[in-house]
This record gives sequence, structure tokens and C-alpha cells, in this order.
Amino acid sequence: MREGSKYQLLLDFLRGSQQNDVILSFAEIETLIHDSLPDSAKTKSAWWSNRKKGALQASAWMGAGYRVENVDFEQQQVRFVKPPEKVPVQRSGKAGIWNADLIKALRLHMNLTQTEFGERLGVRQGTVSEWETGAYEPSRSTSKHLELIAQMVGFAYQQES
Repeated sequence: MREGSKYQLLLDFLRGSQQNDVILSFAEIETLIHDSLPDSAKTKSAWWSNRKKGALQASAWMGAGYRVENVDFEQQQVRFVKPPEKVPVQRSGKAGIWNADLIKALRLHMNLTQTEFGERLGVRQGTVSEWETGAYEPSRSTSKHLELIAQMVGFAYQQES
């Protein structure tokens, strides 16, 4: 976060929040930052994207460990969600069962887009999307690869009994 950014106040607010799920109206955000949101924030979902580069506003919520999950332009509110620290995973023998939620949580933990995550795994973005929506599950060999990546990046998940 750039020193003196008006979005620093949003970052500070979210960092101080004890909630994993925070819904703020546009007016509440404007009160927090002591300024108006740009018109594009009130009409374009791209302004609220969880991108790593070039967006001071995204640096605020992502720096606090949140992601924008939903923007409701009709209600003029945004939902920030903090991914869980540990994600439950079912086990089958030695390999983990990588379901849609777990795959998405790993990708978000790595702070990657679906495209970037796919490039790391050697699959297309569409495959990552299909895994995350539950349309398909990764193969056993891909599941083992995901488990190795999770260990390398310190992704914590708990085994269900």
C-alpha cells in the first residue's frame, strides 16, 4: 500500500475486523476513506477485482487478507471474505481428495488467478474453472501434484475423520 493512500484507511479497518465475512455499503466505505468512491466503483465490477498489480483499492482489501466475493450494485454494497486458515479435506488412502472448495482455497492462498494457477499446473484456465465449480475433479496424479504444491507453499488444511 502506497504511503498516504486514501485506501489505507480501508486496509486498517479490515485488518482490525474480527469477522471473516464483512459487508460494507459504498457509503460506509466512503465514510471510512473520507472521500467519494470513483464513478467506476459504483458501476463496474472490474474496479472491485482482486488483482495484484496496479490497483491501490485492491491492495487495501488483499493486504488485510480479504477478497471481494460479491458486489451488489443495486444495493450499493460489497462483500469482503477472508479465506479460512485451514480448509477441511477428505482423505482417500494417502492421496487427498481435492474438491472445488479446496482447489479454490489453494489458488487464493497462492494469490493467483485461475490462468496463473493453470500455468503453474500445466493445465488451461478452463480446467481450473471446471475444478472450482465442481464440474470435474482432478486426476489422481494431479491430486498428488496439488498436495505437493500445498506443502511447498505452506497451505494448511485439516484432515476430516
